[in-house]
Amino acid sequence: MYESFYGLSSKPFQLSPDPNFYFGSKQHRRAKAYLDYGVLRNDGFIVITGEIGAGKTTLLRGLLDSLNRSNVVIGNLVTTQLDAEDTLRMVGSAFGVRLKDLPKSEVLMTLEAFFVSQTTQGKRCLLIVDEAQNLSARAVEELRMLSNFQFGNQSLLQTFLVGQPEFRGILQRPEMEQFRQRVAATCHIGPLDEDETKAYIEHRLKCAGSTGKPTFDADVFPLIYKTSQGIPRRINSLCDRLLLLGFMGNKVNLTLHELHDVLKDIAQEAQTPTQVVGGGSDTGVGKFLDTDQPIDFSRVKLNADQVSGLSEELSNLSQGHFAERLQRLENGLQRLERINLQTLSLLQKLVEAVRTH
Repeated sequence: MYESFYGLSSKPFQLSPDPNFYFGSKQHRRAKAYLDYGVLRNDGFIVITGEIGAGKTTLLRGLLDSLNRSNVVIGNLVTTQLDAEDTLRMVGSAFGVRLKDLPKSEVLMTLEAFFVSQTTQGKRCLLIVDEAQNLSARAVEELRMLSNFQFGNQSLLQTFLVGQPEFRGILQRPEMEQFRQRVAATCHIGPLDEDETKAYIEHRLKCAGSTGKPTFDADVFPLIYKTSQGIPRRINSLCDRLLLLGFMGNKVNLTLHELHDVLKDIAQEAQTPTQVVGGGSDTGVGKFLDTDQPIDFSRVKLNADQVSGLSEELSNLSQGHFAERLQRLENGLQRLERINLQTLSLLQKLVEAVRTH
């Protein structure tokens, strides 16, 4: 909508992952180095964790794009609460292997036969498991058993496990010891710092073809960082709204005033009718702030330190409210992302089926 107004060739702050906008922060460069090492080994498991919206998928897609896809067969699995045997069947489905109604012994033999056939054709099989934090301990164990499949001295399957930070805790359980020994590389993607947040915003604008528009006042970046907590997807959400507001107001330079307007809009969208001050309730906050019963502030005695402390607490509450709203938006986007991945996987299978016929 606003791209032509700012002279951009594409949308700079889209919420869906795009490896063309990859930003190499300290965290992301370190994670990429671990992944490159794990891929070169072509063995065992690679574990990627990070907060929602931290850039896990963008990093992973960039890595996959660097692989020779003619030599790699990729199965994408977005997990839900599956039991162990269903997980195996979903692995088969991810690679287009029919396993319906087969007993577990035949499921394993069929999967092994498929992996062997791909290896003898000079191809490697890569399984990507998203939302890995939802895997049960038994499901993780079944994936570990798949890593036992070998052809000579060559592993038949490499697996990437991508999940939220709680997956790291799951892996530290005593019963995960055998699995941990199969992990070739593990990396955690944390938030950007304040300087990286500014560089990230400028990087995405440049990738979108910016030639100097839009511009941001210097004091805009620290507030974006504070509100987003350095999470890239939250930064994208805020900046997208900010550029839209600038477009509607015919403003190329965006200031703290516009950012406050965006944050105010987000806060209002998060409100429910019962949260409106003085919303007719005769109890709680509504009664306390009843305009017919004004507060006599002359009776309130606070020293300077108390006033400063209260101001800071109110500011933290406001920032937490905005972060909560952004978290709700992220959860919805994550569900859409899972649907998109599943749709893409099905389309890939259809294309492969057409090619083979």
